[in-house]
Amino acid sequence: MEPLINFRTFITTLLYFSISLFPLQAYDPVDRYTLNCGTTGNSTDGERTWTGDTNSKLLLSPQNNNPTTISVPTTSQKPSINKIPYSTARLSHSIFNYSFPVTQGPKFLRLFFYPSTYSNGFNRYDASFTVVSNGFTLLKDFNASLNADVEGVDTLFKEYAINVGDDQRLDLSFIPSSGNSNNYAFINGIEVLSMPDDLYYTSSTDPGFSLVESTIIPAYTISTNVALETDYRIKVGVQANSPNIQDTGMLRNWNQNDIDYVRTPTSRHFDFVSEDLIGRNITVKPDYIAPKDLYRTSRDLGINATLNKLLNLTWEFPVDYGFYYLIRLHFCELDPSITIVGDRVFIIYLQGNVAEDHADVMKWTQDQNGLAVQRNYTVYIPKSNNKGNKKASLSLQLHPYADRRDTIYSDPFLNGLEIFKISDVGSKNLAGPNPDPVQNPNKHQKKKSISGTTIISVVLGIVFGVVLFSLVLLFVFRQKRKTELKKAKSTNTQNSPLPSGLCRRFSFHQIRTATNNFDELFIIGVGGFGHVYKGYIDNGLTPVAIKRLKPGSQQGENEFINEIDLLSNLRHVHLVSLIGYCNDNNEMIIVYDFMTRGTLQDHLYNTDNPELSWKQRLKISIGAARGLHYLHSCAKRTIIHRDVKSTNILLDEKWIAKVSDFGLSRIGPSGVSKSYVSTVVKGSVGYLDPEYYKRHRLTEKSDVYSFGVVLFEILCARPPILRTAEKNQVSLADWGTDCYKSGTLETMVDPSMKGSIAPECLKKFGEIAASCLVDDGRMRPSMNDVVWTLEFALQLQETADQGQHVAVENDDVKDGPKKDEDEVFSSKSATYSGNVSDFSKSAVMSLD
Repeated sequence: MEPLINFRTFITTLLYFSISLFPLQAYDPVDRYTLNCGTTGNSTDGERTWTGDTNSKLLLSPQNNNPTTISVPTTSQKPSINKIPYSTARLSHSIFNYSFPVTQGPKFLRLFFYPSTYSNGFNRYDASFTVVSNGFTLLKDFNASLNADVEGVDTLFKEYAINVGDDQRLDLSFIPSSGNSNNYAFINGIEVLSMPDDLYYTSSTDPGFSLVESTIIPAYTISTNVALETDYRIKVGVQANSPNIQDTGMLRNWNQNDIDYVRTPTSRHFDFVSEDLIGRNITVKPDYIAPKDLYRTSRDLGINATLNKLLNLTWEFPVDYGFYYLIRLHFCELDPSITIVGDRVFIIYLQGNVAEDHADVMKWTQDQNGLAVQRNYTVYIPKSNNKGNKKASLSLQLHPYADRRDTIYSDPFLNGLEIFKISDVGSKNLAGPNPDPVQNPNKHQKKKSISGTTIISVVLGIVFGVVLFSLVLLFVFRQKRKTELKKAKSTNTQNSPLPSGLCRRFSFHQIRTATNNFDELFIIGVGGFGHVYKGYIDNGLTPVAIKRLKPGSQQGENEFINEIDLLSNLRHVHLVSLIGYCNDNNEMIIVYDFMTRGTLQDHLYNTDNPELSWKQRLKISIGAARGLHYLHSCAKRTIIHRDVKSTNILLDEKWIAKVSDFGLSRIGPSGVSKSYVSTVVKGSVGYLDPEYYKRHRLTEKSDVYSFGVVLFEILCARPPILRTAEKNQVSLADWGTDCYKSGTLETMVDPSMKGSIAPECLKKFGEIAASCLVDDGRMRPSMNDVVWTLEFALQLQETADQGQHVAVENDDVKDGPKKDEDEVFSSKSATYSGNVSDFSKSAVMSLD
């Protein structure tokens, strides 16, 4: 007879719920002091039991007969502030000290501050002091109010790790800053707690871990002669309102999440709490390292995301310059699909340098799924020569492993991390500078009653000041413009000044930050101009494409100026929008909107992307044709693109086509007497207009020819030149024209579309493509004709898909009901409304 319940399952379930109801105390501190400064007696906040420091032997008498320190309740306290320990404080204009008798070994030292105006003349902004413990300078001339204001918080919490030697005590001194008799030191709460010897300090049997600095990765140890400051202790992959998790006996704060620091908008968070954790238990060894709940959430890129190979999972943390930092990363593989070494591999970067080139959690845990593991690294943030006290940025990036042959899943993930500042070995300093103030909080003006006459006088004064200021700006602008023009002429160049007023100008530092110092993993394209990178601007929220000119390219410099000058004046839904440029440090860089789906060619051949449907291809060709029509006829001046090809037609996430790369573009002929521009031949092999190539006469019909090649490229999904093909098929332009003339277009159709193209549509599509490729440019259609014919071909396809038949004659384009320009641009297949002239003035493409 079968038992009513499996005994093993019963015991497992009982154990699970027992742990939930009665959490285990993983570590019991030997030394534990929790002081509520400035008060007497005991109190509790629900987590800690606090002891008042008044009349305590732990608080030492001031030195040199200085006035006795006093305890003062806060004059006003926000309801959101915890009463304990922030209702009272220990304050003094003179030095005061604490001394804690403790056992040998490392200790947590925690300081609690509530910057506020206290009674008896202790103004909020006069709190400036130094804190020293066992020879380590923890804070130097620390302005508590300034730090709280800049961070946007009400209270401040500082946590340190300090090793105490044999026959030592943990001593703590608060020293008011010199230079102002009003300066004072204060503290609201102090906690001293033992920790395991090997929790953060390196044990004698540990070989050490990686120091990530350039390409040198020597062994590094956290010896007991340094102190640590906890900068970050982060739960990864949780929501802002996630419940707190309890620590393993040491009262560490694990409630900080990564939302404010993650810089990859497309990342996803995963919560294993909702999963069946019975049978997938988490093991932490030693069990005091971190709470198990830390490992039940994670963040990754998303395994099924196609573009993840080009992305990094990135976090950035503000830190002080001039210190070493210990970074501890927490991992626990809970995915049941990951079972052995090599199943999931990724790369870890710190400050742009490789920390792990083959990160494999299952290798670190010896094939144990559900076993938590930690990896320690140390990086150095060098001192900065920049003025002010701005923070450095400590960058952590996890990147999918490039070679998928070595791994099933390359999607990186992370459960948690800790970052500690390491004290200088020589000076024993941990103190960073105070931040730059947002404003001067001491400047408070009293409100005065203002009469009506005064108001009118003030208003008139403001109006007069604005007018005068505007005139001055206008004068300065004109003088600057004249200077720039003179400079341009004096250098004997034809380059116009860069239009910084029409687009954003980026510093080289901003570009380096956006591309992770031009990380090769960010490269999404390579051309004659240089590399194209994917980057993130606006604090990592906006993806962009960044094209960087090859150093020393004189021709590239001309193209750089030309493209910015043209694109800064062009806005159209079917043209890639210019965001800005960088022209610093002899670098020439252009920043565009990022096109999620890449180039048209990426979806036609030599790719793993799914095949485009015929209607998708028609709509893409219509969009690109509209972009070229705008350049030829609707912009302020006729613009000839001169490099139309499938790699210069980009696709956004909605599959809208956008013409890109205007480095070779030229202004078209002006005046009635001239119909072409005499210029050297530029363009791409296979797309080049033979008439332009032979006679060096460039017209907008040269673009029409190139677009005809693109149309046949769309039809048959092959390159414009294929030297391995049969002789009559090497040139796509020649092959396509021959097939159209002989009535055999169906033989060149992409095999993936066989049987899906309506015969009438195919005939009309081949007709317009072949007409673009006639030798005499004057006989080629305009781009307006191309747009109309392609739209008509799409209607023929849609009609056929609905089961209707439409007879089409060869002269339908001429004899059919001709649409005017406005009707074409407002048709059902159009992606915008309004007439062409309106669009040339105001249409702006939305950001991806």
